[in-house]
Amino acid sequence: MSKTSKISVCDHSGHSLPAAAAAQCMLVPQGQFTNPETPGYVGFANLPNQVHRKSVKKGFEFTLMVVGESGLGKSTLINSLFLTDLYPERIIPGAAEKIERTVQIEASTVEIEERGVKLRLTVVDTPGYGDAINSQDCFSTIISYIDDQFERYLHDESGLNRRHIVDNRVHCCFYFISPLGHGLKPLDVQFMKAIHNKVNVVPVIAKADTLTLRERERLKRRILDEIDEHGIKIYHLPDAESDEDEDFKEQTRILKASIPFAVVGSNQQIEAKGKKVRGRLYPWGVVEVENPEHNDFLKLRTMLITHMQDLQEVTQDLHYENFRSERLKRGGSRKGPEPEETDKDMILQEKEAELRRMQEMIAKMQAQMQKHGDGEGDGQHV
Repeated sequence: MSKTSKISVCDHSGHSLPAAAAAQCMLVPQGQFTNPETPGYVGFANLPNQVHRKSVKKGFEFTLMVVGESGLGKSTLINSLFLTDLYPERIIPGAAEKIERTVQIEASTVEIEERGVKLRLTVVDTPGYGDAINSQDCFSTIISYIDDQFERYLHDESGLNRRHIVDNRVHCCFYFISPLGHGLKPLDVQFMKAIHNKVNVVPVIAKADTLTLRERERLKRRILDEIDEHGIKIYHLPDAESDEDEDFKEQTRILKASIPFAVVGSNQQIEAKGKKVRGRLYPWGVVEVENPEHNDFLKLRTMLITHMQDLQEVTQDLHYENFRSERLKRGGSRKGPEPEETDKDMILQEKEAELRRMQEMIAKMQAQMQKHGDGEGDGQHV
C-alpha cells in the first residue's frame, strides 16, 4: 500500500503552491529558465548543437595517403594544402640510392587547430614507389599497410575498452600521375585496381604548370577514358541534396567536372601585382597556387575539406565493412596465420602424435612383460 504525501511550498508572497509547481521551483532556480513562447516546441531541435560541441571538443581524425613516383611534388603539395611543414628533416636520396631502394611507409602526424577546431592529420607517404627498374611488386607494402590499419581497428573495436580507439585507417589516397606521359602507365592501372576496393582514390595530375590549358584538358579526358576502360573505381563526390543552396550545387558540379585535379604546389611567397602570393616564378610570368584560373589546387583543397566527413563515412560503411565481413568469413576477427606458421604447427602436431603413439607402444610392451613375468612367477610357485 503506497502512501501519497502532499508537499506545500510557499512562494515569496507567502501563498501556498501546488506540488508540481513546488517541485519545479525546487529543481530549477527562479529566473534561469523560461517557457518557450512557441506552442508545441519541446527543444530537441537543439540536438545538432550538442553534437557540434561534442565533436569540437573531441576533435577530428583524418588519414591521407599520397602515392606517386619521386619528383612529382607530393610533399610540396601536402605542405601547401595544410600550411605546415610535415617533412622538416627529409633527406632526398640520390640516383644511385634509388636503384636499390624499396618502397617504405612514412606516417607523419600533426595536430592542426583552426578557430578552436582540432584536426589530427596523419599523412602517409610512400617513398620509393615506382623508382625501381622492376616495379611489379612495389605496391604490396602499401596494400599490407592499408590492411594492417583495418586489422588494428577491428582488433580495438572487438576489445574490452573501446572508448579511446585511434582511427588510423586510410580515408583517402591522392594518386599522383605524371604530366609527361600520354595518360596512365601500366603501373598506375595496376596499383589503382589493387587498392580501389580498399580506399578512396583521388587521381591528381602533378606539376600542371608544365602543360598548356589545351594539353591539360586533353590529358584529363584521356585519363578518365582509361579509368573507365580498365574498370577503376575512383572516389565520386556525392550529389548535392535538393534542399542545398544553389551556390553549393554549383560548387559540387564544378568539383566533379575538375576530376582528375591538375595541381601546382609551392611554399614560396612571391610578389605578383603588388601582393604576396604563393606560387612559382618563371621568365614568362607567375603561376599562382591559389588561383583557380591557373590550376586546380583550390578545388582539390575544397573537395578534401568539404567532403572530409563523406570520405570517412565511405571508408567506414563500404571499405571497412567489406574487410570486416571477409575477415569474419575466414573465421573470426583475428588475423589468419601465415603459411610458414601453419606449416610449423602441422609439423609440431605430427611429432606430438608420433610421440603419443610411441608412448602407447611402450606402455603396451611394459604391460605384456609384466603379465608374462607374473605368469612365470605363478608357475614356479606351483
